[in-house]
Amino acid sequence: MKRIGIDARLYSQTGVGVYIRNLLHFLNKMEIKEIIFYVYLLDQDFEKISFKNKSFIKKRANYHWHTFNEQIGFLKTLNRDNLDLMHFTYFSFPILYKKKYLATVHDLTPIYFKTGKASTKNKLRYELKHLAFKQVLKTQVKNAIKIITPTKTVKDQLVNYYGNDLHNKIDFIYEGVNYEFYNTKENNNLKVNFPGNFFIYVGNFYPHKNVKNLVRAFSQIKNKDYKLILVGPKDFFVSRLFQLINKLKQEERIIFYHNQSINDLIFFYKNAVGLIHPSLSEGFGLPIVEAMNFNLPIIASDILVFKEILGDQYLSFSPNNPRDMTKKINNFIQNEQTFNYESLIKKYSFKTMAEKIFDCYHKL
Repeated sequence: MKRIGIDARLYSQTGVGVYIRNLLHFLNKMEIKEIIFYVYLLDQDFEKISFKNKSFIKKRANYHWHTFNEQIGFLKTLNRDNLDLMHFTYFSFPILYKKKYLATVHDLTPIYFKTGKASTKNKLRYELKHLAFKQVLKTQVKNAIKIITPTKTVKDQLVNYYGNDLHNKIDFIYEGVNYEFYNTKENNNLKVNFPGNFFIYVGNFYPHKNVKNLVRAFSQIKNKDYKLILVGPKDFFVSRLFQLINKLKQEERIIFYHNQSINDLIFFYKNAVGLIHPSLSEGFGLPIVEAMNFNLPIIASDILVFKEILGDQYLSFSPNNPRDMTKKINNFIQNEQTFNYESLIKKYSFKTMAEKIFDCYHKL
């Protein structure tokens, strides 16, 4: 029996958590022989998860990412389990781990953009954290025997940043629509709170998400019958956005919606007139694919990753230019544009992703 470890410590998080949940969901459905999967989980997630497949063993690994405890405690746990292969699903990992592993690198956003609280509060603290991040990622990329990225764009970024030697050890494998959307009904109760025409933004509010420029742009929309719903967690950056919304006197038109469930998201995707995604940087863009799944028109940044995923099936704008953003949203309202996502969405599947990653496990 071969022992393969999967780092699932971010199981309950957004973004990477969706990736982990879908990977485990579809691996659990496969017929697996001569492999035992050790799934490493935080205590808070340990009882939430059960596997019907006997090839999966849950392991407690209550070592949070970006901590000293991760570097020492998680390292000891992995060494004790003596794995044949480890899959690190996030860049934060024990850098002294010497056995064979593959790594998923979701994006290089933290390399290029200030993404955390420290970037706005404490310059020195941010610079130290940024240096630590760069060192950890460099170590992971250098020592991994295989790297998985969610798009060709991220693969190209890694090669450009770290050198052409990486090219042959990187596989880009597209992600898809979260399985939790299937067989789940929309929350129709929200129709009372959100009547009429509205656009949605779905995601968190980190600076690289560029929601501040979206707020500025939407405040200039000519047709005042349209609203913008900002769907995402109540994170550190919300208060600053709220101040901007109040300053622009847009509190009746630009509305936050927090603590969204899958049922809520389905309502928003089904009833919005369009998704607006102004991000400066992404590795994949799950809301983009989710919107495609519900045939919701997309207005988004003209960044490379969105062009890779959407081709010409969206209305693009310059993310650094609120005027261009306003112009494109106004054009969309006036012309009621539609796009054909039926054939495009078939390229993106978490089931296919899990099968391809399972194939990587076998080859390695």
